[in-house]
Parts: sequence; C-alpha cells; structure tokens
Amino acid sequence: ALERGIPAFVAMLGTRRLPFPAFSFDLVHCSRCLIPFTAYNASYFIEVNRLLRPGGYVVISGPPVRWAKQEKEWADLQAVAKALCFELITVDGNTAIWKKPLDDACFPNQNEFGLDLCDEADDPSYAWYSKLKTCVSRTSYLKGDVGVGSIPKWPRRLTEAPARVAQIEKGSDAFKADSESWMRRIAHYKNSLNLKLGTAAVRNVMDMNAFFGGFAAALVSDPVWVMNVVPPTKPLTLDVIYDRGLIGIYHDWCEPFSTYPRTYDFLHVSGIESLIKDSASGKNRCHLLDLMLEMDRILRPEGTVIVRDSPEVIDKVNRVAHALRWTTTIREKEPESSGRERILVATKPFWRAIT
Repeated sequence: ALERGIPAFVAMLGTRRLPFPAFSFDLVHCSRCLIPFTAYNASYFIEVNRLLRPGGYVVISGPPVRWAKQEKEWADLQAVAKALCFELITVDGNTAIWKKPLDDACFPNQNEFGLDLCDEADDPSYAWYSKLKTCVSRTSYLKGDVGVGSIPKWPRRLTEAPARVAQIEKGSDAFKADSESWMRRIAHYKNSLNLKLGTAAVRNVMDMNAFFGGFAAALVSDPVWVMNVVPPTKPLTLDVIYDRGLIGIYHDWCEPFSTYPRTYDFLHVSGIESLIKDSASGKNRCHLLDLMLEMDRILRPEGTVIVRDSPEVIDKVNRVAHALRWTTTIREKEPESSGRERILVATKPFWRAIT
C-alpha cells in the first residue's frame, strides 16, 4: 500500500485499543479479515464502535456474512450489532452494512452480551497502551456534534475550528494561529528552501509532531498525503486532526514506528527534542540517536528530513545526521516567525555498505 502511495501502517486488533481517537471514522471496512468480532464479550466490535462517528457505517464483507458453515458466527455478529443498536442497512451476498446510532439513547438495554455504557470518567480517546474494553464509549463525552453529516463538508472542514479544539485552553485562538503559521512556513519551505514538496517526487509524508495538523492542512493542494503523528505525551489533539478530514496516529517516539523500512519520502518534525524529553523532569526518556536511527529506517533513499528547533538542538541533530551519512544544510526560519528556531534540511543518500 505504501509503495503505491496509499496511507497505511501495521497494526493488530488484539488486546489493546487501536491508536486512534474515539468517534473519528465515518466508515470502517473489513473484507475477509477474519476478525472474530463477537469473541471476548464482543470487545472487537466494541472497538469498532469506539472508532466510528455517530451515524457512521461499518461494512463487513466475507466470512461470516451468510457464509457456509458459519451460521452461528453470522447470527452472533448480528446479535452484537443489534445489542449496540446498530441499524442493519443491507445484506448483499456476503456483504453486510450497518449504521451506528446518533446517541446512547438505547442504553441500558437487555442484551445477551451484558453490554452497557462505560463510566463517565472513561476517556474514549485515550488509546496508547490502553486495554480493550467491554463497555460502550459514551457519545455524551463529546464536546459538540461530530456525527456523520453534522460537521462541515470537505473542504470547509479543513479550515474551520472543530468543536473538539475546546479541549485546549483558548483552543480556537490556538487553532487559528497554528493554521496561519503553517501557511507561512510551507510557503517559505517551497520558495526559499527549494524542497520537492508539490512535485511527483514526494508522495508519502509524515509530520512527527502534528498538534492540530496545520502542516498537513497547508499542503492540501499538493499531491501528497500526510501521516500526522501525535505523541501521547503531548495534548491529545488527534481527534481535531480527524475532524478536519485528515488522518493520523498516536505514537511515542521512544519506540519504533509501526511501518516497514524505507516507506516515507519526506519526514517533518518541529520540536524534535520535545519528543524524547519528559515534560515534568526535563530529562531525556530516550536518546536522540535512537530516534534519528528510526527516522533513517523509515525514510526512503534520497528522501528529505526537515527539523525545526533551537540552534543548540539543531547542532546536536546535525552531528547525528552526519554520522548517518545524511547531507545537511542549516537554514534560517521564515522572517515572519518569532523565536530562535533554525531549520535543518537533510537528505538521505542512496548508498550501500562496502562488503
């Protein structure tokens, strides 16, 4: 998928929540994936429910839908969907489509699985090393209406501040400032740094510290897609990114990223040191070298890295980059921005070890 330029990453629906915020997907599709949705007290289907927006759709194609010798599994799947008050829209051959209700009005109800709403204290969007649950995430947790058909249509949703920015103090102001800042920065990248953004050479892009997704939003007219990464040690703003119509994932950069080697054309990180530092103690949780080795692993040969940080941090990054045999230049930030940031532009060469 990544070689074709399609967003993807490696994951397993096992014992933990998938690294996405709650109520963020309009549609979940599963074709011949053989996930036992009704196992473990329906915890896998409950996870699908957590990810879907109110009014969202789930499509299951293949086993067990009307599949020979899987009549019980098909009956159990229908029973779970009914217990969650999903509306069965259609069954066409071996494909079934359900629609999620708009609210929690059907709970509590009498169902054979004993499903009920989670405690009000449960944060359905916390999904980093969070165990799967057998309770149903409350839509009443939402700040504002984010159901399918309720949020602005594309492309207006990209630029309007979603209701969920309210989780950040003065969120609407921060959203506006972030959007304006990244429009200036992307213009500087293209006009002054001579990057390949906007050309056919760059397709798979990652923003390693995405916040509200302003970097990705500023690239919307380019033939790229951006994997917006929100570290779980930062404000959990990934739901805002999805409400804008963008995509992303939670990830702690002191761990390997779940992708194959050499799968991204362009890596961008603003505030690289903040990804490895503990905000409370100020001490490093892991080493800069390890993080940059992981960046080198997932970057294609002749791919580009952009790092924005203080001059002192940029000097550290530059030393490690040379050890990785990246070619680097250090540039000044755009004149409209305040602060002491500098910009490191690096290219990973195409080389082979001598044998």
